[in-house]
Amino acid sequence: MNRENTGHGTGYLTLESGEVFTGTLYGALISGFGEVVFHTGMTGYQEVMSDPSFAGQIVTFTYPLIGNYGINDQDFEAAKPALTGMIISELCNEPSHYQSRKTLAEIADQYGFPILAGIDTRTITKRVRQNGPVFGVISDRILSAEEVVSLRSKHAKKSLVADVSTQQILRYTGNGEHVVLVDLGMKTSILHALLKMECKVTVVPFDTPISQIKELQPDGLLFSNGPGDPEHLLAYCSEWRKLVEQIPTLGICLGHQVLALMFGGKTEKLAYGHRGGNHPVKELMTGKVYMTSQNHGYVVKEESLDKRQLTVSYRNVNDGSVEGLCHQSMPVFSVQFHPEAHPGPSDTSHIFHQFLQSMRVVGANRYA
Repeated sequence: MNRENTGHGTGYLTLESGEVFTGTLYGALISGFGEVVFHTGMTGYQEVMSDPSFAGQIVTFTYPLIGNYGINDQDFEAAKPALTGMIISELCNEPSHYQSRKTLAEIADQYGFPILAGIDTRTITKRVRQNGPVFGVISDRILSAEEVVSLRSKHAKKSLVADVSTQQILRYTGNGEHVVLVDLGMKTSILHALLKMECKVTVVPFDTPISQIKELQPDGLLFSNGPGDPEHLLAYCSEWRKLVEQIPTLGICLGHQVLALMFGGKTEKLAYGHRGGNHPVKELMTGKVYMTSQNHGYVVKEESLDKRQLTVSYRNVNDGSVEGLCHQSMPVFSVQFHPEAHPGPSDTSHIFHQFLQSMRVVGANRYA
């Protein structure tokens, strides 16, 4: 048998509690450490693997068989993965799909992260649900509690956004409205959704000065998804607000959270986050319930909102948390879920059309 079928030998997941899980190591022979989270989707492991929002995290897949349709050339959400490891019950190393180009183990080796397979993922998921945020380390040896604490201290950096945001301005042609996309850790699917509507798109680094963004003369502004604690971006919020007050704006996921921060709101960490493709949210204006794709560990604190400015537009059916915001007087709104999905249902793709319409209304009034 070849190497990717047999793995690298025995590996271990050591949790900060001291609990140890034993499995088989695949992918890169390096230690992976970070917050242990779980994803409930039955498919979409390639998109999850390459989603920048998972930066600094070890992702546990609750679905037992992962890798069965391989890795293709189309479904990457970023140029390279930002997660620090995967935990899987059963890893398929003989995928069957006509688009498959590599196995998951091969791509993990290529991009430099470890996979620990043969693990009781149900137990790990229960630990995270019961105990809240859990830190862990994937390695070829069992670590001591002191080593895990040391790695956790190293992991506690101010912001992960700088690691995943574009380093240069990227321009995409289109015949429609011009959108400046502030890259906080953007999924490629968001860009594709805008281009599909024939928008002209300029992707800018998260720390681009607002004077430079104004010079681009955008019709609309979009703050993308991304990793980490939104309050690590507070230093940028007052400047961003100056832009938002002048330009139709949409925020998605982390972009939704920083939009709340711009207008004086606060955020908090969930006990175990929302990560999967089957999260129901209710649109408060219509009463409609949509199934959504989600990936976040923080939420907007509803009691912190100034309701004279921002009102809640969507609410999570399961736990009642804030899933969307709408400004009372400006063409500014946001959603916690992912309207571009990938992976997940496309029930809320109309969000992009609402954004497009808001740009057109403002543009029509501007030149009336």
